[in-house]
Amino acid sequence: MNVFTAGEMRECDRRTIEEYGIPGVCMMEAAGIALANACFEELGGGDVRGRTVTILCGKGNNGGDGFVAARYLHNAGVRLRVFLIGCTADDLRGDAQTHFSAFFRLRIDVSAVLGEKNIIGMCDAIRHSDLLVDCIVGTGFRPPLEGLLARVIGLSNAHGKRRIACDIPSGIHADTGEDGGAEAFLAHRTVTLAGLKRGLLFYPGATYTGQVTVASVGIPADVLRETATATLTTPAWVRSKIPPRVQSRDANKGRFGTVLVIAGAAGMAGAATLTGLSALRAGAGLVHLALPASVLDTAAVLAPELVLHALPETPERSHGGDGALEKVLRLAEKCDAVALGPGMGGNTVTNSFVRTFVSQLSAQKPLVIDADGLNALAQAGEDVFAHRTGANTLLTPHPGEAGRLLNKETRMIQAERAEAAREAAQKYRATVLLKGASTLIATYENADHLYINRHGSVSLATAGSGDVLTGVLAALLADRENTLSAPDAARIGALLHALAGEICEKKQGAVGTIATEIRDALPEARRILQNEGWTGSLNHE
Repeated sequence: MNVFTAGEMRECDRRTIEEYGIPGVCMMEAAGIALANACFEELGGGDVRGRTVTILCGKGNNGGDGFVAARYLHNAGVRLRVFLIGCTADDLRGDAQTHFSAFFRLRIDVSAVLGEKNIIGMCDAIRHSDLLVDCIVGTGFRPPLEGLLARVIGLSNAHGKRRIACDIPSGIHADTGEDGGAEAFLAHRTVTLAGLKRGLLFYPGATYTGQVTVASVGIPADVLRETATATLTTPAWVRSKIPPRVQSRDANKGRFGTVLVIAGAAGMAGAATLTGLSALRAGAGLVHLALPASVLDTAAVLAPELVLHALPETPERSHGGDGALEKVLRLAEKCDAVALGPGMGGNTVTNSFVRTFVSQLSAQKPLVIDADGLNALAQAGEDVFAHRTGANTLLTPHPGEAGRLLNKETRMIQAERAEAAREAAQKYRATVLLKGASTLIATYENADHLYINRHGSVSLATAGSGDVLTGVLAALLADRENTLSAPDAARIGALLHALAGEICEKKQGAVGTIATEIRDALPEARRILQNEGWTGSLNHE
């Protein structure tokens, strides 16, 4: 599913008008009809005569969409109150003014809210309404809401009425999801026009949207497809990439891929075994785990299903011994994919080991790097990837690790997540999966495109959750039945991992989930994903 920035949506409008000859006033009509239909649904459908709706409109196109919706609601017998927020009828221009002109003959009740003295009447109307509709500002707005607009939005949210937003809740940045630190319109449902906006998927914007409905406004499909630079990963797309396994009695573990996990350090055997077992839970047939000899016995108890390989301890490596490097390179040759980094610890010797291993690993061998592996790369620099491509190299940083990779503060990464993912992908010639709410994936080969995963749960915010994801990604890259590129594996893995978190939340609530439970939910997550009847989030059904 395509996802748009505000600028891309304006370009779609321009092309539709100039290249296809469809007037903007017609697209506004379609938008208003879609908004009115959503209102009818919220009112329960059927005979809506006598039901009450309040619509808050600004002077721009978002307000124009509200004027159209008001006309259709009025014609259906709905009792309407329309309020112009911060403007009067004389301030209206273009298509919005055209649609507003019908109000005079229809005798729709319209009032201007220009200051505190007008707000009392607006609040009274909202209090006696069945539904409140936000058409104040749209995708061109830049947060925060201030002054009168902020006052109106705050009062609207306080009334507790059922609320619908047109296109995007007023106060949200359409590209970044930012609210500027101010309260935005808190919708139960958002009717977004022509296509999803990034700000509806990125936080904190996603917390204001409620249920999101995408409504067609007549923009040609070719225009939408050619203009969008982001894609939302859907269950249907995942099913097209990883169909159910053929039930063949002669199947063997080698058929489903062999993974090598290089991880662990003193006190960190849990991260290493969690990654390896997650790879098995995600479908790998065989997993080798290479880790320091001092934690081998612990790993054997935690994960008897893994094939363990003891590596020399750090002091031995530091005295010129390269036994560990030679051993893992030989193992990697026999495996279908490699996962590197969880729980390795951070020190000069480890950093040197990671740098040398990556530079000597076959350029064609699929490689996932996480955690301490990423921190080592931040020290080594991007040159270690000069021989690799984004099609077989996958980095999975959280915002702090991304900051180290790009030499930026974490807050800067969070403020520009899309740009950070893209920049890291280009710098390291890799596919980058930037973790967090609404996981973002950027690729080296297609620098301008972004892939977004909107699924997930707060239950994923627990120690070891990232190690589970690393194992999932390695398993997907290793699968010989369904050969996947790093970008495709990243998209599928992000959704599979997110769904496992949703399963845990649904079973036991959002608090108290641990990483082993997320790991053990992976088979059920894959089963649900491959169910053609499932299309959405488990926790919002």
